[in-house]
Amino acid sequence: MKLRQQMPALSGATEWLNGKVTREELVGGKPTVFHFWSVSCHLCKVAMPQLNQFRDTYKDKLNVIAVHLPRSEADLNIDEIKKVAGEHGINQPIFVDSEHILAEEFENQYVPAYYVFDREGKLRHFQAGGSGMKMLEKRVNRILDEMENTD
Repeated sequence: MKLRQQMPALSGATEWLNGKVTREELVGGKPTVFHFWSVSCHLCKVAMPQLNQFRDTYKDKLNVIAVHLPRSEADLNIDEIKKVAGEHGINQPIFVDSEHILAEEFENQYVPAYYVFDREGKLRHFQAGGSGMKMLEKRVNRILDEMENTD
């Protein structure tokens, strides 16, 4: 997915956990971060406490949506997804992408991966890997600063 592209429709979920959201609910309000993860991804689990702290710090200024992207047959077990999400404090909406439909829309094959959209729904930042919370926070703050200067 290229920078400045519009956020795709959130269709094709096998299931939603912790509530369902639509693209229409996200665009026009606050910026949104999509976080791709998988139950079999060690780096995802290592990064989760930082992501949860980030989510909680920005809860009034930012939408955070988790996308579970399976990497193997074992990752398709919905009970395991629920269990791991609970163990790691993932309480934001989770789009379960068992058929890789949203991953294809995002052109994403990585976990963990982060996509930041501004409030107009345009992609402003992408990163993959487990060690990028400082950069993610910097990019989100830049978008939030831009919003304050235009309001």
